This record gives sequence, C-alpha cells and structure tokens, in this order.
Amino acid sequence: MTEMYAHVNVKILEKEYQVSCKADERADLLDSAELLNSKMLEIRDSGKVTGLDRIAVMAALNMANELIQARGHGDTIEVEATGRLQSMRERVETALQFGQQLEI
Repeated sequence: MTEMYAHVNVKILEKEYQVSCKADERADLLDSAELLNSKMLEIRDSGKVTGLDRIAVMAALNMANELIQARGHGDTIEVEATGRLQSMRERVETALQFGQQLEI
C-alpha cells in the first residue's frame, strides 16, 4: 500500500520552503512551521542574535529545552497518577475484602 504525500509551502522568516510530508500530517507540519517561525521571529526581533543560521540554532535549542522540560513534567504527573491509582486500588480491595461501603 502506498502512502499519499503532500507538498506543503511554509514561510519561515520571510523565506518560503517547500516540504513534503504524509498527507495526513499536513496540518501538523503547518503548525510546526508556524511555531518555528514564531520562535525565530522572537529571537531575531530581540536583536541579540544575528544571522539566519544562528537564529535557527537558538530556536532549535530553545524548543528542545522546552520539550525536555515538558517530558520531565509529564513524568512527574505519571508518577503522581500511578501513586493515586495504587492507593485507590488498595482502598477498593480492602473495602471488597471486608464488604464495606466506600466513600469517595
């Protein structure tokens, strides 16, 4: 089975690029390009970094850092949820063992 591909034009820092992607990933590609353009404009407009390559590297580093932080936050939430689920399971099992009504 062959997959359908789309050619998408994206504009980043006033420069247009043509990118190919799976047809069902077109919207995600456009969203990604918009986010990248936004980050690069923010860096360029700060005046602290010049040159397209440097701006792109700084944007990539900032986005990678945000991803790492989000993953860490997700791990914390997962640990908390696992602990709560374990506690709830123990309460249910205890209530069932002794035939008690559980208060939620």
